Amino acid sequence: MQVEMLNEQSCIVYLGEGVSETIAEQVLHSSRALREKLGEQLIDLVPSYNSILVYFDLQHTDRFQIISQIKHILSDNENMPKVSASSSEIEIPVYYGDEVALDMNDIIQHSSLSRSEVIDAHMGKSYRVYAMGFSPGFSYLGSLCESIQIPRKSTPRLKVPAGSVGLADDQTAIYPSETPGGWQIIGRTPISVLDWESETLAKVSVGDSVRFVAIDKDTYLSLGGDLGGV
Repeated sequence: MQVEMLNEQSCIVYLGEGVSETIAEQVLHSSRALREKLGEQLIDLVPSYNSILVYFDLQHTDRFQIISQIKHILSDNENMPKVSASSSEIEIPVYYGDEVALDMNDIIQHSSLSRSEVIDAHMGKSYRVYAMGFSPGFSYLGSLCESIQIPRKSTPRLKVPAGSVGLADDQTAIYPSETPGGWQIIGRTPISVLDWESETLAKVSVGDSVRFVAIDKDTYLSLGGDLGGV
């Protein structure tokens, strides 16, 4: 564990390197311990793949005190038996049709798989929510099967439709709103993944899991799906 100051009101706690289920569990349990024990000293806390960003209130603490407390809390937390944190598995319906799977042909060519094999590989596992990302509600899900891992687009799109499901390296994600982006689009969900009432602004939180379920065009449209937006 390593704690580094970012500015006078925030620091980052590093709990390991790379991306793994073990480190992700440690981030999740450590985040819960810090939230519970720092109380009013804490303004916000943002867990990521292997680190935790901590924003603290200077009216209740200072940089020296907060670092000391974090180290003490997490030292105690390491020695406590881990109780599996409550999490949810969320099923996300996805239409993989030509109208919305904007980069399917590129994914097929890169993977040397058939269309059905690409879809089966994407649906074939449950993905962990590792981090919340660059726009409200955007969650980074991992890890993809090696067979369908693909780099980001060399030239990002100026407009990716809301609900688009993308692939980038060993991750997959859903665009919660229309934004520019360089992920390879494999399909689109008709449901909104934004939740303005939640802390993460998303229907999922770090530690949850997501499973994609294929739906046909009629079901996609009946659930409010949009074939436009490109």
